[in-house]
Amino acid sequence: MGRIQATFERLHQRGETALIPFITAGDPDLDITEELIHALVESGADLIELGFPFSDPMADGPTIQAASERALASGTTLAAILEMVRRVRSHTNVPIVLMGYYNPVFSYGPERFAVDAAAAGIDGLLLVDLPPEEAGELHGHLQQADICLIRLLAPTTPPERMDSLVAQGEGFLYYVSMTGVTGSRQVDAEAIERQVTELRQRSSLPVAVGFGIVTAEDAAAVGRFADAAVVGSALVKIIAAHGHSPELVPQVKAFVRSLKNGLR
Repeated sequence: MGRIQATFERLHQRGETALIPFITAGDPDLDITEELIHALVESGADLIELGFPFSDPMADGPTIQAASERALASGTTLAAILEMVRRVRSHTNVPIVLMGYYNPVFSYGPERFAVDAAAAGIDGLLLVDLPPEEAGELHGHLQQADICLIRLLAPTTPPERMDSLVAQGEGFLYYVSMTGVTGSRQVDAEAIERQVTELRQRSSLPVAVGFGIVTAEDAAAVGRFADAAVVGSALVKIIAAHGHSPELVPQVKAFVRSLKNGLR
């Protein structure tokens, strides 16, 4: 049993919703990212979504775009991120999912990426711009490496497409709670609950909800019906505000604790 499945099963037995914080690797630099990952785990993160920066994002709002720019300016590369995760993995068993765009993975080489990501201790991969019809080669390499390719679904996903994506699902399903980019507006919990209910009728995989969850109250509202709440832009704003300040880690820890408390 992989770390992702084991984590969701353990939380299900406790009646808890998983907290999945998102941070951009390399923002403001990789040494601080490594420190932040440990802080997230200590503060109650159940899984961690680690963004790898890309110069031309399409699903990220201004907050995460700026984080990617800072990470690229600090010299962050995919290879360096994997090396950092390898160091982190020796201290924690919390699942780590990489999230980003296909171009850096393609440039790295799909087979080489899968091998190196597995060696580093990556559990899943979420690619915003790679449709299933084009994912065959990469998916095969990921399967050999026991890395889950996480599927995204949105309010605009038609039923037939939903059936196809759910059938290919691994690890958990990521439900994008709104149309638009990350951080653009807050969640409509009622509407999302209807969509999550529909997904549950199609799959036994856990359902994580992301995009638009900003406050502990948002997370608690989503936690009533989802298996996981993903919080990104609100956390990245804290990192942007405090950067290299000694206040960064305490501020991040306090925010993540408040999110997790609402999900227990």
